[in-house]
Amino acid sequence: MSSYPVVEISIEPIELCKLLKIANMVGGGGEAKIVISEGYVLVNNEVEFQKRKKIRHGDIVEFDGETIEVAFKAKKKSATSAKAKSLETPKSVKKESTKNSVSQTPADQVIGTPSGRPKRRPISF
Repeated sequence: MSSYPVVEISIEPIELCKLLKIANMVGGGGEAKIVISEGYVLVNNEVEFQKRKKIRHGDIVEFDGETIEVAFKAKKKSATSAKAKSLETPKSVKKESTKNSVSQTPADQVIGTPSGRPKRRPISF
């Protein structure tokens, strides 16, 4: 067992810039990309310049005096999610149904009418 704090991820691999954000080692994605491209981040004791470097279980990441170890923890599949997937309509059916359907307008542009048909809002400048 290592002496580093462990950051658990549920999806493997994860991009280095995303890992730095998740581990709160940087303030945001832009900062993460900058510090990586300037060579301030070490992965397994080597300077890393790839912003989207794939980080996997057991990798050690160092930045700004902080060191973390990455651990992969798989999520357990629930019975409800498997059931929901089996109820999804195939993509080929979805494409056919969208071709024959009336075009949809965004909800913020639709006003209901007594007949039930949506009416577009007038455009004002």
